[in-house]
Amino acid sequence: MSAREVIGDSARGDAYAVARLVVEGDRILEADAPGMSRSLAGLTLLEAAAIAGETLAADAVADAIGRCFTAAPDGDRVAVAMSGGVDSAVALVRAGRGALGVTLRLWLDPAGPDAARACCSPEAVIAARETCHSLGLPHVTLDLREEFRAAVVEPFVQGYADGLTPNPCIRCNGSFRLDALVHFARGAGASSLWTGHYAQIVQRGGMNLVARGVDPAKDQSYMLATVEPKLLEAVAFPLGTQTKTATRAEAEDAGLAVASRADSQEACFLAGGDYRDFLHRHGVAASPGEIVDESGQPLGRHDGVWRFTPGQRRGIGVATGEPLYALRTEPATATLVVGPRRSLATRTVDVTGRLHVRVAEAEAKLRYRSPAVRTRVEETDGGFRLHLREPLDAVAPGQVAALYVDDAIVGSGVIVGVTG
Repeated sequence: MSAREVIGDSARGDAYAVARLVVEGDRILEADAPGMSRSLAGLTLLEAAAIAGETLAADAVADAIGRCFTAAPDGDRVAVAMSGGVDSAVALVRAGRGALGVTLRLWLDPAGPDAARACCSPEAVIAARETCHSLGLPHVTLDLREEFRAAVVEPFVQGYADGLTPNPCIRCNGSFRLDALVHFARGAGASSLWTGHYAQIVQRGGMNLVARGVDPAKDQSYMLATVEPKLLEAVAFPLGTQTKTATRAEAEDAGLAVASRADSQEACFLAGGDYRDFLHRHGVAASPGEIVDESGQPLGRHDGVWRFTPGQRRGIGVATGEPLYALRTEPATATLVVGPRRSLATRTVDVTGRLHVRVAEAEAKLRYRSPAVRTRVEETDGGFRLHLREPLDAVAPGQVAALYVDDAIVGSGVIVGVTG
């Protein structure tokens, strides 16, 4: 096996650090990494990942190690997905001395006003690494900024341009993030991957399925609705059987510095910014057009259909005898169709996706903050059709439908059509 040279760097403002490693297999032959607490030469990559140092120096070393990390298989090793927050920190403590922390550094909008709260920000990466090092545990950072932008951010932008209401958090958690982390865990010789999600894994018919966590206020099963059951064989959610309050108490008892850290924001790549401004900056055309009622009667003008999503009331700017809501958009003609709230009621939903378990009845959750509703399930080519037992307002194409039976997700997919 030949040796290879890897370079890592880090910058904050005018400060800059670089680290150069010469690696053969899983061992560092040479290391030029000023600012670390000890020399890395002669250490394995796993050993080096546990060495602390000055912030920028440790960042640069982590950048270098993440480019080439590998370790021999160890049945006691557990890879723990670290976000820099309290949930993943408690999962790390639960994993014990065999834990290996891993954090994904993902793309953030540089114009966003609050990047520090994002779960993938440089600050979150530092917090995750410092948590690991404070416990004497290794930590690896994987820089997937460009891959994330291509897999999650660009489809988000294109979805709105096409008149949809996409959910980037499900695309991230349900495929991109977990796929990358499980792949890393395998290469790191870990027996499994643990995350801090508030969800559970149950078996139905010999198949692993995501299920609701016991804390209804923090349940994140919907965000994991599209995870492939096969992938769950290598995954565990150790916090799924407890409340967030219990997690914070556990973190305080363990003396973790992140015990009181605020939760990360949704759609982290927006970095606290408004998604409409983000879309405008990232190439979605203004496309002004007409606002019409359900009969096609013009009521006014708008400056971009992508600024509206079904159920939206604010910002329409048209006054009539009763409040008007966005019902749907027609991007081909840049038309926004509005109407009274009663016209938002949806009874039939078409979904492109799959059923893991064939069911005739289920509870359907059609938006993160919407309640689950009873539905009859009809299989179709490429997906399923939902016949809701009670009408639901503001069901939006582009969102994800998750089907639950006894708290387990038995099927999921993207909403492609709705009718009243």
